[in-house]
This record gives sequence, C-alpha cells and structure tokens, in this order.
Amino acid sequence: MKESWLFLVLYLILAPALGGLLNGADRKISARLQGRQGPPLLQPFYDLSKLFAKEPVSVNRVQTFLICGFLFFIVFTGCLFFWGGDLLLVFFALTLAEIFYMMAAFSANSPFSSMGAERELMQAMSYEPMVLLSAIGFYVATGSFSVREIASGGRSAIAFLPGIFAGFVFILTIKLRKHPFDLSTSHHAHQEMVKGMTTEISGSSLGLVEIAHWYETIFLLGVVALFILNADPRSIPAAVLVCILTYLLEILIDNTCSRVKWQTMLKTTWMVTLVAGVINLMIITMIK
Repeated sequence: MKESWLFLVLYLILAPALGGLLNGADRKISARLQGRQGPPLLQPFYDLSKLFAKEPVSVNRVQTFLICGFLFFIVFTGCLFFWGGDLLLVFFALTLAEIFYMMAAFSANSPFSSMGAERELMQAMSYEPMVLLSAIGFYVATGSFSVREIASGGRSAIAFLPGIFAGFVFILTIKLRKHPFDLSTSHHAHQEMVKGMTTEISGSSLGLVEIAHWYETIFLLGVVALFILNADPRSIPAAVLVCILTYLLEILIDNTCSRVKWQTMLKTTWMVTLVAGVINLMIITMIK
C-alpha cells in the first residue's frame, strides 16, 4: 500500500515534467525527420511560462470552470491508475475528463471550436470501444480489474492480449492527437479550422490544457506499461522500453501519414477494434 501512495505522489510531481520533456522530444525528432534543426528540448516549458505570464482572458466563466474540471479529472484518472485502483473506474474518469474538454470548446460559441468539439466527439466514438475492450481483456486475462493485481500477476497481460495491445497502441494515435487522426485540434499549420477546440482558449487557460495533456500522455503510457508489467522486477525496464518504442512509433506515424476524413477514422478504428480486440477476447475466453 505504501508503494501505491508513492507512485501516486510521483505521478503528481513528475508527470508534468516528463510529459513536457516528451513533448519537447516529439518536436525535436519531428523537426529532424523533416530536415530542420527544431526547437530546444525544453521549448514546451518556455511556451508554458509565456502562457501563464499573459493576462488571463476567457470567453466566459463557464469555460474556465470546464477547463479546470478537465485538468482535475485527468489528474484524478492518473492518480487512481498509479495508486492501483479499479481499471474500469479509471477509464470512466478519463471519459468524464474528455466530456469537460468538449464542453469547454462548445461553450465558446465559436464555429472553429464547435467544429473541433464535434470532431472530438467522433473521435471518442471511435476509440471508446477499444478502451472498454482493454479493461475487459485485463479482467479476462488476470481475473481482476485492480491495476495493482494486474501489475503483480504471474505473467504479463500481453501474453494473453496481443491483439488488444495492438488495438490500444492504434487508438493512442487518436488520444495523442497525431496524424492521421488529429481532426479535432492540431499542432500543424495546415489545419483548416485554425486550432480547433483550443481556438478560443488562451493565456493561463491554455496553459492548464497543455498541463492536462502532459498528465494524460504519461497516464496513457502507463496503460501501455501495464500490458508488460508482472511480478518479475525485470519486467519494469522492459515496460519502460516498450513505452519509449511506442511513443517513437507514434512520432513516426505522425510524420509519415496524411490526415484522413472522420468517416475513414471511424471505420478503420472500429475495424481494428473488431479484428484485434473482439477476436482476441473470444480466443482468450475459450482458452481460459
């Protein structure tokens, strides 16, 4: 139990730092892949300090409240996960955080942010079935929804859930808002709706959104690590290595794929969920 509280505290303190460093590494590696020098590794932290130095500006008070709710539930999701809580509750809290984020975009009454929120809703419809199947798969493979019990099992969950692992890595492209599925908001200049969901968010409010995304990135990589972890201490460096390789894969996909329509995203994601997730779940159910 003491270890659970330690992981929770470490997540609260270190997740923004690690998330910011990953963001900086993402921008640096992307620049090198495109033949550019790229910004410094710590550029995300410089940008964040500029955002908080600006005068607070928000469209309305409701938007500020909703953004704070988004950050709170993202942090709550990660804390519950690294504390070793119930995986279903973890994913439900993550969904609630996304709802706050979408409502914040809708509250601006801007055509760009509203369009981004509508696309974010489509993205949620795409990846939520795979997220739910991941939780069910962990239960079928280990007999528990407890993150603590899953991580301390006799065998790694990926031995039973290779298809679900592949499906979860696939939807990470949507969750991390990278090509070809960066439909609701984009860090690239060619986005047809400016910045989508964050168009009407600026200053400290945008800074809170960035911090929430850093927390979310570390949480999502933590779920990837959960597929690898078991009672053997040697699984820890293996899980870290898999997380690094997964993030590098997402960067590579982001820089080599062109953006698709939302219809293509929906069909492709549901097909991957059906083939990789449902079939894997059926097989493991028969084996068990």
